Amino acid sequence: MADIIPFSKAGHLFTDFEHAAFRLETRRGYATDHNGARFQAFMAGQQPQYEPDAAWSVLVREQVAAGKRFERVRIVDSPPTDGRRFLLASGLGNVQAGEDIRNLWRSDAERLGLPTFDYWLFDSRLLARFHFDNDDRTLGVELVTDAEAVLAACQARDAAWRFATATAEFMKAVPSAA
Repeated sequence: MADIIPFSKAGHLFTDFEHAAFRLETRRGYATDHNGARFQAFMAGQQPQYEPDAAWSVLVREQVAAGKRFERVRIVDSPPTDGRRFLLASGLGNVQAGEDIRNLWRSDAERLGLPTFDYWLFDSRLLARFHFDNDDRTLGVELVTDAEAVLAACQARDAAWRFATATAEFMKAVPSAA
């Protein structure tokens, strides 16, 4: 079995990379979101507001100011799950912080043969592959430097990026996201 480390032990990757960090999100929802107050408020009809002082927002702004890129493609079901609707709405805050987040319908991702697992790809050299349990809880990440696996992740990134749509534009096609 692969060596899986707690995601908290991989935090340095988000400052150590030199050029670009890319995330592919394939899951229909995440326990960290579902168990949070912002998600519960969203489910009660409250739209998530941008939180500029949140740790992630601060980190992204600092890294983008240093000339680095954060890119993300989210795979979305039709119709979107509650988890994806929440991420569409809250993702606009990440975009304000400096991330370029795009979205792709799951049917298109399947047609493109994209992976069915989540990962971060740092500088096209390091793959951090997520592992989850059946309740969408993150078990940890597997750090992969194998050239073949990293190349496959780069190719998936390029295909996803080419066909994905920016969040604000994508939301226009998903009225229930707002």
